Amino acid sequence: MASTDALLIITGSMGSGKTTVLSEASDILSVRNIPHASIDLDALGTVHLPSSVEDNQLMYRNLRSVWENYAQVGLRRLLLARAIEDRAELECCRNAVAGGKVVICRLTASIKTMQDRVQSRELGTLQGSYVARVAKLNSILDRAHLEDFSLLNENRPVTDVAHEMLVRAGWL
Repeated sequence: MASTDALLIITGSMGSGKTTVLSEASDILSVRNIPHASIDLDALGTVHLPSSVEDNQLMYRNLRSVWENYAQVGLRRLLLARAIEDRAELECCRNAVAGGKVVICRLTASIKTMQDRVQSRELGTLQGSYVARVAKLNSILDRAHLEDFSLLNENRPVTDVAHEMLVRAGWL
């Protein structure tokens, strides 16, 4: 399997800004001509399967396949956005993207801010359950405490948050 030199996982509750910071961090690296890939892991796992298939395992198989394709063209750095809830899921990430140093950055904001963000972007059928999940997921992440460092992502320009994350992760 292709390995990575560096994996930077951006975690946090729903509405913490994982996808936005992922995109901005990728832009910062691109402007500096630093080869990398960025993946919002939820996008690889958006599926409704028969009950006999475990969707997280399929998502991590997808990640392994995508990462192998990127690694075949020489990429060795991966930015990954995903709310990592426990050590078992962290191991799934590590196994899918074998290799180097793993750094985990947790994005934080007030529960109200995160709920407001989720409410404004999730306009459909599951809006209420997603808004309700914000506080629950935040508590799960508090207990798991998997992050190497946390960054406040509230009332700050996204460029500042992404830049600080890349510096603290040792990528800049």
